[in-house]
Amino acid sequence: MRSFISDLIRVGISKVLMILFGLATSIITARFLGPENNGVIATLMVYPSLFMSIGSLGIRQSTAYFLGKKLFEEERIKTAITQIWFFTSILSVLICFILIRYLSKAGDNLFLILLALIPVPFSLFATYNSGIFLGKNEIGTFNKINWVPTLILLLLTTLLVIFLELGIAGYLIAMIGGPLFISLFLLFKNDFLKSFSSRFEWSVIKQMLGLGLIYAFSLLIINLNYKVDIILLDSLSNAFETGIYSKGSAITQYLWQIPMLLSTIVFARSAVSKNDEKFSLKITQLLRLSLIAIGLGSIVLFCFSELLIVSLFGVEFEKSISVLNLLLPGVLLLTFFKVMNMDLAGKGKPWVALKAMAPALVLNVVLNILLIPDYGANGASIASTISYSVAALLFLHFYSKEVNISIKVILSYKKSDFSPILKLIKR
Repeated sequence: MRSFISDLIRVGISKVLMILFGLATSIITARFLGPENNGVIATLMVYPSLFMSIGSLGIRQSTAYFLGKKLFEEERIKTAITQIWFFTSILSVLICFILIRYLSKAGDNLFLILLALIPVPFSLFATYNSGIFLGKNEIGTFNKINWVPTLILLLLTTLLVIFLELGIAGYLIAMIGGPLFISLFLLFKNDFLKSFSSRFEWSVIKQMLGLGLIYAFSLLIINLNYKVDIILLDSLSNAFETGIYSKGSAITQYLWQIPMLLSTIVFARSAVSKNDEKFSLKITQLLRLSLIAIGLGSIVLFCFSELLIVSLFGVEFEKSISVLNLLLPGVLLLTFFKVMNMDLAGKGKPWVALKAMAPALVLNVVLNILLIPDYGANGASIASTISYSVAALLFLHFYSKEVNISIKVILSYKKSDFSPILKLIKR
């Protein structure tokens, strides 16, 4: 438990830094670019961010799994990663270009499209690499990969948007800095220069893709649930409503950093766990603690939503208040999925998420189509909350069946649940 708490503290510090840097960047873009330009940015970035789920091919997860279970030598895995990365980068950029160019209202500006696509290869490289640190349970290094790019983004956004007044282009250029820096860092940190080889590791590639593609498809469906509202707002509404929604929903993402703080450790330890049932019982304990933390956070955000939105983003984003409030119930319930899914993913069972997320996605799309034309950003918020709630309850049921732990046991609080918190206080 002591090593778990140490990892928790390190990941916690990383998440706090990510929240602070990310929030500061969000404030700058809101104050200096306004709702409509933020809507344009959201529509430009939705396909690259969404395609990271497909383009990543689940390589980070399969790398962590194979390395954690010691199924392949590290050098063979690294060589396979470089070879997969080369081809997926080209494919990802081409497909993202087509999607933005022909499906987005922001697709007329080729210069902005190019800027939005440049980070994709570097982001993929960093994503693939991070699986090595998860597989070796090197949480400290994994943390740096996550928070350093957010700091670089903040610094570059400050320079390019505030001082040089480059607008949307300035922010998109800033988006390149973090992934580029981390990719160069990892290239030397992991000795990846030695891993570039023309001799293909077909057996490793085949097995990594075999499991990775399931992870990738699962991640695609999951992220579509988070991003489809932006896509449909772009199609059925306007840039103003999209910008309003993007800022309101951005605040809720910080609540999810609480279970994501846990999920990084959960995945890494689940991948190397020798006693799956005992570990899953620990996960249910973490879930119960997460529900309390996010529940309290949701109450605070609801009570102070008006003050928070107006103070951070300005009066122009006043309509984001209702977006935030409407999303909170769904965000709270989706905690079930956020925590427990990483346990099953670490066990090499990413397909379980599809059972919950696929029907929820269909529901999300239908509700968005029905609600956005009349209610704009608020309609997208209602659709998302209903979808998140359905996904959470379905996944709770499937997780219970998969790990053979009853829902009653999963949700029942015990005095021992709070022992990790007491240990943290006594440290």
